[in-house]
Amino acid sequence: MSPLASYRRLFELAGTTYVVVAFLARLPLAMSQLGTLLLVSDATGSYGLGGLAAGALAVANAAGAPFAGALADRIGQRHVVLVQSLAGAGALVALVALVRGGAADAAVVATAALAGLAMPQVGPLARVRWRPITAPTGVHQRRLVDVAFSYEGAADEASFAIGPALVGVGVAVVSPGGALLLAAAMLAIFGTAFALHRSARRVRRDGIPLPTGRLLTPVLLVLVVAQLLIGSLFGATQTGTTVLATQAGVPGAAGLVHAVLGVGSAVAGVATAFLPERIGPERRMLGAAAALSVLSLPLLLVDGLAALVPVVLLLGCAVAPLMIAVFSLAERVVAPARVATAMTLLASATGLGYAVGSGTAGRLADAHGHTAAFAVTVTAMVLELLLVLAAQRRLRTALVEVRVPVAVRAA
Repeated sequence: MSPLASYRRLFELAGTTYVVVAFLARLPLAMSQLGTLLLVSDATGSYGLGGLAAGALAVANAAGAPFAGALADRIGQRHVVLVQSLAGAGALVALVALVRGGAADAAVVATAALAGLAMPQVGPLARVRWRPITAPTGVHQRRLVDVAFSYEGAADEASFAIGPALVGVGVAVVSPGGALLLAAAMLAIFGTAFALHRSARRVRRDGIPLPTGRLLTPVLLVLVVAQLLIGSLFGATQTGTTVLATQAGVPGAAGLVHAVLGVGSAVAGVATAFLPERIGPERRMLGAAAALSVLSLPLLLVDGLAALVPVVLLLGCAVAPLMIAVFSLAERVVAPARVATAMTLLASATGLGYAVGSGTAGRLADAHGHTAAFAVTVTAMVLELLLVLAAQRRLRTALVEVRVPVAVRAA
């Protein structure tokens, strides 16, 4: 089955409504991090405090997501996502009210953390739904699941392009608070729709009812660290971009410029499905890590928004391929009944990395400017390459161990 035919078949199986809702429901999380950074920084004049609040949101989301994923593995996604969507929307509204009311820094950071704790990780949970959705396809299921993960990687990256862009438009047209209120409304509407969609029931009906099997393995830990470093790229790059945009007198442009990173990544994510199947996910992960380490270096040379745009566009072209490889590896090597937990754990690592990158880059930017913030991105990508190089043999072995039992059962 060709990649184009696979994409067409996926969307036929899932339905247009599901595809649209699952995409729109993940935008509020992408909007909330930059929205919080701009809201708090604008109100207080401190990038450090803005980065701390955005980081608190990301860390709390990272801490809570695996527990929500484990609960979804046990009782299904419907009730978990519904409660999270409504609670997260309410917390974002409260955050805007507190900042506008001049609340204490501690209260602002705590409320940002509460918002992050409540917000659902729609992207990872959507990945879990593709296995039952594609179950009727029989021998083509493995191929369709792989293509679905390519689509999900592109959708995630598109959300982190469109989300910041919506924040940028909201800041320019209304205010940073208005942008976060838009995120809250979208979460309440589309998060609820994602929770109540019929595909949520199929995960429970077609999956293994109780979570069993080992979760934390050396391979999964490698994948978690890889995602943490990618999260650091997002956080540090977003902070450096915000500093440049503010210096240029157009802080709202930060979201639009950072969106370019997601555009390049989304295009590359869709194209990943066209790579030959013989190139395994571990090799794709290595190639993407090498590209990221090289393509991040020009960030140290930029001195304005115009120069930054092509740099982040090219950098983004290597982000989605790496993340797709990471999630594909996890889906293959983790026990089937623990997939939701594993997916949300990887997403949590990304959020934690965002917090580390944003917080570190924010403090460095306060003292040394945007170049110091971008240096955090470069450092993270060099570490990414070293990690993936060191783990290649372990990753290949894990994939072989998965294939062998399948082959034995087929015989």
